[in-house]
Amino acid sequence: MKHINPLGMFDEHFLLENLTKLNDPLLKLEAHIDWKIFEPLLDIVFNKPQKSGHTGRPPFDRILMFKLLILQSLYNLSDDQMEYQITDRLTFKRFLGLKSSDRVPDSKTIWNFRETLILEEVIAPLFYRFNQALDDQSIFASTGQIVDASFVEAPRQRNTREENKEIKAGKTPEAWKEKPHKLRQKDVDARWVKKNQILYYGYKNHVKIDSATKLITTYAVSSASPHDSQELETLIDKDDAGQILYGDSAYIGQEESIEWCGMTSQINEKGFKDHPLTDEQKASNRQKSKTRALVEHVFGFMTNSMDAMHVRTIGLYRAAAKIGLTNLTYNMMRCVQLKKTVYAVFLHDQYAKVMG
Repeated sequence: MKHINPLGMFDEHFLLENLTKLNDPLLKLEAHIDWKIFEPLLDIVFNKPQKSGHTGRPPFDRILMFKLLILQSLYNLSDDQMEYQITDRLTFKRFLGLKSSDRVPDSKTIWNFRETLILEEVIAPLFYRFNQALDDQSIFASTGQIVDASFVEAPRQRNTREENKEIKAGKTPEAWKEKPHKLRQKDVDARWVKKNQILYYGYKNHVKIDSATKLITTYAVSSASPHDSQELETLIDKDDAGQILYGDSAYIGQEESIEWCGMTSQINEKGFKDHPLTDEQKASNRQKSKTRALVEHVFGFMTNSMDAMHVRTIGLYRAAAKIGLTNLTYNMMRCVQLKKTVYAVFLHDQYAKVMG
């Protein structure tokens, strides 16, 4: 058997130095995010009296566990994979503030922490707490908003036609009720939908983003079947008054809601068989799309960098939590990019002043 040499006293330090030189993205995330802003919400959830006689290992730090969920969302890792990667990767340990000799949260601990946040319904409040911190720093431009939705696929179910019919009617098939273990693995909230001749099964992430910064300002989660426009009233409100609203032709017919919010509609127009778009309308759509298409950068990052357009969970409740964490993690990564850009501009201006 081949002998493996253990790391020397300074080997880990040198490895981390090399990883820093290779632009470890987690260092930037750590540097630009004030994690303490989340403490009050987490304290409300976890500062509850323990059962008398409670013994066992002391719980992990709440901020450490919350950062772990952000890390998990960024790389779309399962709980078991997360436990392994924290144990294996120095960059993960450094981000979480763990030394090599420290105890690592196991998969059950990770599941319990996330499940508590889900049951206490604080995923969305954590998202909006971060946005409030950004707003306090005047990071949002608030001159225009873009709305769109993207599919988030769920594990596909192998049901009979009769079972699917009952699910769509809001019923639970009788055969499933007799098998609780099977029922727990059946997603009765996800739906099938066809778009551009492609079948999707799962949910939708409806977002409204700030057109200047590409930050998600609010979001909603539904099954895959509702039309995109059905969630528009959830996404916009009178706080958006005075702003321009961009969206594709899926949002046609929502003018009354847009006007009620005091927004100016720049929704793309749609042609019909007997009423094709005029050249003027086509030119207008092209102009609107230069801004509207920015939302694709958001979903592109989630797809390519985060691999986040699918969930492993069962049911709308947990899918909404997973998607909410995805949106929060995206906003954090986008915030890092924006702050780097602002700092670069600041350095450029300072250099220009010095050079006179």
